[in-house]
Amino acid sequence: MLPLNLQALLVSVLLLLSLLGLWEWAVYAPATEQQELTEYELLMGGGEPQARVPPPSAVLGRAVEELSNPFYDAGPNDKGIGIQLGYSIGRVLSGYFLAALIAIPSGFVIGMSPLMYRALNPYIQVLRPVSPLAWMPLALFIIQDSTASAVFVIFICSIWPMLINTAFGVASVRRDWINVARTHELGRLRTAFTVILPAAAPTILTGMRISIGIAWLVIVAAEMLVGGTGIGYYVWNEWNNLDLTSVVFSILMIGLVGMVLDLALSFITRSVQYAD
Repeated sequence: MLPLNLQALLVSVLLLLSLLGLWEWAVYAPATEQQELTEYELLMGGGEPQARVPPPSAVLGRAVEELSNPFYDAGPNDKGIGIQLGYSIGRVLSGYFLAALIAIPSGFVIGMSPLMYRALNPYIQVLRPVSPLAWMPLALFIIQDSTASAVFVIFICSIWPMLINTAFGVASVRRDWINVARTHELGRLRTAFTVILPAAAPTILTGMRISIGIAWLVIVAAEMLVGGTGIGYYVWNEWNNLDLTSVVFSILMIGLVGMVLDLALSFITRSVQYAD
């Protein structure tokens, strides 16, 4: 019998081939009488051509075309997919690491101090549900720079999962371990780094993994609003050009990059897990 992982791989490949085949067939299925009438009217000069969802074969062709030269730069509105993704990843990582610099130390303070938890929890509960994109108009007004505003939005959406998970992980550390550290007369700072941080690391990294996924979701919408460069702007620009093949291709690239970012955090998370 085949190993479970190989079985799962075969099932995934079969599902993918089935879905692609169904998609290709649906695009090239025989037209209805109404569609045939519309095509006749277009040939006679009446109306405008209607865009349709591209088949997988067309998307594959566009992928080969775009990935063969991903870093070309032919002007403000014509850049390769590699450049667009690079801008987006740069903004995401800038806001993400800025959030980590604030969220993780703050989470430590909240998790180790019941007083700070009670004092700061109302503010967290009020600000956490606010959509990150709701901050965009205020950021544009105050910062007056589209790139910095997008980074700020990423910062806002990334900070809450890291802050909450860090506080939870720190508060959940076994009291026995902390008591042992006190028995050995370790200071608060040394206890935090040698006892609490290793114990809470899996929970902290889980929060960081959640944050990177949210950040990658938000950057696409943010770049659609601010324009300029980035994968979100690329999608919106191709839609305005009615190039649905490029839109579908960019959607696939967004998914692939998001998967890579998640896998990287997942690998780091597994590397710091420990057995009880």
